[in-house]
Amino acid sequence: MAKHILVLNCGSSSIKYQLIDPETEEVLAKGLGERIGELEEGIVTHQVGDEEWSVRPHLPDHTTALAVVFHMFGQHGPSLRDVAAVAHRTVHGGEKFSAPTLITDEVIKKMQDLIPLAPLHNPAGIDGIRAARSLLPDVPHVGIFDTAFFVDLPREAASYALNKDLAARNKIRKYGFHGTSHQYVSGIVPLALGVDPKTLRQIVCHLGNGASVTAIDGGRPIETSMGLTPLAGLVMGTRSGDVDPGIFAYLGRTEGWNIHRIDTELNLNSGMAGMTGVSDMRDVEARFEAGDQDAIDGMNVYTHRLAFYIAGYANLLGGVEAITFTAGVGENSAFARREICNKLKGIGVVLDPERNAIRDRAPHLISAAESAVKVLVVCTNEELAMAKQTAELLSL
Repeated sequence: MAKHILVLNCGSSSIKYQLIDPETEEVLAKGLGERIGELEEGIVTHQVGDEEWSVRPHLPDHTTALAVVFHMFGQHGPSLRDVAAVAHRTVHGGEKFSAPTLITDEVIKKMQDLIPLAPLHNPAGIDGIRAARSLLPDVPHVGIFDTAFFVDLPREAASYALNKDLAARNKIRKYGFHGTSHQYVSGIVPLALGVDPKTLRQIVCHLGNGASVTAIDGGRPIETSMGLTPLAGLVMGTRSGDVDPGIFAYLGRTEGWNIHRIDTELNLNSGMAGMTGVSDMRDVEARFEAGDQDAIDGMNVYTHRLAFYIAGYANLLGGVEAITFTAGVGENSAFARREICNKLKGIGVVLDPERNAIRDRAPHLISAAESAVKVLVVCTNEELAMAKQTAELLSL
């Protein structure tokens, strides 16, 4: 009998889902619920193979939205009778959760305790878990935590130079994010290169609207660019990444902004959108090629920051053997990869333009034969990783 995993990713106003057979890796259905909790009508789109259906009901909460999703499964298939478990993406696991975890009432209580660390993300995840448990009460539900891969970062990497009592009292440390993606992709790279994963020194660049880079030594992360929150590190679509923390107080004095207003500015109105007017790398590329100075300046800042991190991580690793690009920008933008790799010649990176131009879902090299570092593109698959981790935890 088939044992399918329903993978749920609940955002503040959305639900992404896939029904996956973890053994065959087949995606049996997928979909998206949008505009949850808004006054206007919502949208639920359900896809099976090449067929797609959409409905536009009012979605006041995640319970209603998931009920609509389940109704779409009932109408258009496949049947949810074969669901063996539900995997829930959870953004912040703090220091409490270092591995996939069977969800119980006690686990939900601990997740609630972590809400101050992720006030925009964890409440929606908890709402989705509660809704799914009420709709599928007879199957196990498993939490997959974005931060889990980084729980055991070396102390020198995880610590901030703050008063140690203040940091401990407020649980302030580097937690890192995109862990499921970094773990999945870093596991694919040694297979693609035919090398021992226990000895491989690699850097994974997860570049999407949110972006992070991780140094991984023998399968173990030793550094990552996101920190206490997903705001830290690289330049992103709408997020600033690293800034002088004094900017917070400075803007309070010069603009009269409170902390919430400043936080909103750095999360939603900065990054590529703030510098160039657009957050989508395809739009940045078009403006860059047309000679738009804002796009040129923005791309230079974007690649400068990433090259700075990659070169620093290469030194921490004692040398790097593989650099991998993944996620929306990393997988699809030959332009971004070219501009980044042009700034990495100092660590021996040589890009092959023809290889870089190839679009291929399979893992593939884009570095030249003479490159001292292998450069790859590997498509991430967080949903499949979640399904496989859930199946492994439950011995399905």
